[in-house]
Amino acid sequence: MTTPTALVSALQEIARSADVDGVARFFKGGDPGTTVMGVSIGKVFPVAKRFVALGLDDVAGLLDDRRYEVRMAAVAILDFKARRKGLAAADRRALYELYLRKHDRINNWDLVDRAAPHVVGEFLVDGDRTILDRLARSKNPHERRTALVSTYAFIKRGEVADTFRIAETLAEDVDPYVQKAIASWTREAGKRDEGALVRFLTRNRERLPKPTMTAASKLLPTDVRDRLRA
Repeated sequence: MTTPTALVSALQEIARSADVDGVARFFKGGDPGTTVMGVSIGKVFPVAKRFVALGLDDVAGLLDDRRYEVRMAAVAILDFKARRKGLAAADRRALYELYLRKHDRINNWDLVDRAAPHVVGEFLVDGDRTILDRLARSKNPHERRTALVSTYAFIKRGEVADTFRIAETLAEDVDPYVQKAIASWTREAGKRDEGALVRFLTRNRERLPKPTMTAASKLLPTDVRDRLRA
């Protein structure tokens, strides 16, 4: 049966108490109410794929679950739905709106990374992207990460301006997982436009933490990296 209860049962069947500590290491969301079942994240996705036909009300209910792996399954379902070819515009909007409405439950870096590019980014490809600037100014670090991770949909199309604009807003962010996103996504954008990455790093080298600078610039030529460190 394709029901939320059946999905949870499928996860419980493969949960192992011996894996609880290992899985828990990935949850950095700071939510004391979150519990861990003991299902490695790689095993969650095949389960989620079997339940991609669940309705959005059911997915919303799964996002309210205290269990980390259940919420991961929920965002994976959103992602699988968003990747469908020929997805109707109304359905794409519904996925996007659910993601934002339930963002308080999408409260770990990997929950964001699983769904933001296709659920949020792809919805915004041909639309108004100012929501990303609002998310970048949020008090919630996971929303700030969404603002940047979502721009991967644009990077794939060779559009990097939004990535660097959002990264500039976040340059002095105190959250380590926002800083990791800055490094990863500006580096990815730099594969499409190396000059834009160099200009971004040059403008912000006094604002960005050293580890972010190092990670963002690691694919640049050695002489360029040396100039940025000077």
